[in-house]
Amino acid sequence: MVAMSGGVDSSVAAALLKEAGYEVGGVYLRLWPDQSREEIVRNLERTCQLLDIPLHKLNLEADFQRLVIDYFCQEYHLGHTPNPCIACNQHLKFGLLLKWVLEIGADYLATGHYARVKRSPNGHQLLKAIDPNKDQSYFLYTLGQGQLKHLLLPLGNLHKAEVRRLAEGLGLPASSTHDSQDVCFIPDNDYRSFIARHISLAPGDIVDTYGKVLGRHGGLARYTVGQRQGLRLNKRLYVIRLDANSNRLVVGTRDQLLSSSLSAGRLSWVSGKAPESPGNITARVRYRSPRVAAGLHPRYSRVEVQFSTPQLAIAPGQAIVFYKGDTVLGGGVIEDRIN
Repeated sequence: MVAMSGGVDSSVAAALLKEAGYEVGGVYLRLWPDQSREEIVRNLERTCQLLDIPLHKLNLEADFQRLVIDYFCQEYHLGHTPNPCIACNQHLKFGLLLKWVLEIGADYLATGHYARVKRSPNGHQLLKAIDPNKDQSYFLYTLGQGQLKHLLLPLGNLHKAEVRRLAEGLGLPASSTHDSQDVCFIPDNDYRSFIARHISLAPGDIVDTYGKVLGRHGGLARYTVGQRQGLRLNKRLYVIRLDANSNRLVVGTRDQLLSSSLSAGRLSWVSGKAPESPGNITARVRYRSPRVAAGLHPRYSRVEVQFSTPQLAIAPGQAIVFYKGDTVLGGGVIEDRIN
């Protein structure tokens, strides 16, 4: 079963698996009230007719609201910067969807993600994609052995340009679509308006790192660590921290945004356990940030991470993902910067 969104990636993934001799079916997840849903479904139906595969439709709107949108809003309410795509992958695509796929008797779930699965008798590894500009392994760090053994990622060894050429050659309806961007349930990318509609916003003080009041904010959820625009201050300052307990927005200089270490919790390891001797580790603190050499120091159910070079704008609630070479070791949720 191929999770099909109507985009070029999942459509080509289905075509490649059909060509490789698999018995293929497509499944469309209805996640939220998208105004363009009818057009997406029509395109998907044409794609599946062209590929001669059945299309299933699965309504997970209530689960998406509870596990992704409500989580997104609650994290912002706590002064965190959540990653809803990771929550969706963990709980819906590789949770509820994979469960359904196996229950109907399919052997594998396939997606159009750009990442690779390496299979061996000693376990399965999750690897970065060949295309560095499209690699999505960061979003998949919560996958474990139970999911990887049932997962196919046909695009991991391809570049995006090759995928588009394949789609055009097959005449797929999705071949001319643009890549999806940002958060799917905020199509206009207006986070502030979305947050304002879903959680209450209490004004409070903007203070510097010494506690001096510099101004007023319109609700902590309107801000993220590293933000400079929208502060309405005379000085060139950035958001350093969101203090939800006191409802204070802490601002400072760009140098004060740098951190050499952090703590992370809610850890997930691809192998099922933390690496015993994690030498030559690199870490990524957000999707588009470069990987940087790091040291891991386990602290019970948490880990402290020491960076070889200070990192900018580390935001609690975001994911940190650990790599050894091209292999994803796992990751966790950033709790706080240490220094």
